[in-house]
Amino acid sequence: MQQHPGMLLAELPFRGHHIKRTVEGYLRDVISYSLLNLKMAEAMQEKIKNYRTAPFDARFPNTNQTRNCFQNYLDFHRCNKALSEKGQDVAPCDWYQRVYKSLCPMSWVSKWDEQIESGSFPGKI
Repeated sequence: MQQHPGMLLAELPFRGHHIKRTVEGYLRDVISYSLLNLKMAEAMQEKIKNYRTAPFDARFPNTNQTRNCFQNYLDFHRCNKALSEKGQDVAPCDWYQRVYKSLCPMSWVSKWDEQIESGSFPGKI
């Protein structure tokens, strides 16, 4: 690698070897890596926003999705409770809500909501 006037060289450890690089090249790589992470985060947000049905969950491989429905309902309320107690944003819990709303019959959800309000819900939240 030739050193150009005004460009600094940095010696970076890489798998037991030292590689000489320009600081400019190193910063360019750091920025492109950061942009890649940002694009991946944006893609995930887009997937959540465009979410329509529950994805496959290996914990519930059978056709009957009753347990999947109930588990996501519990996870939503547990997530809300945990994040609310810490004073954090509960937006990450929206995923569980979308899943249970696509899997569970609304009559079950309304019954469970009433049970939570009356203190007789059988699940541990």
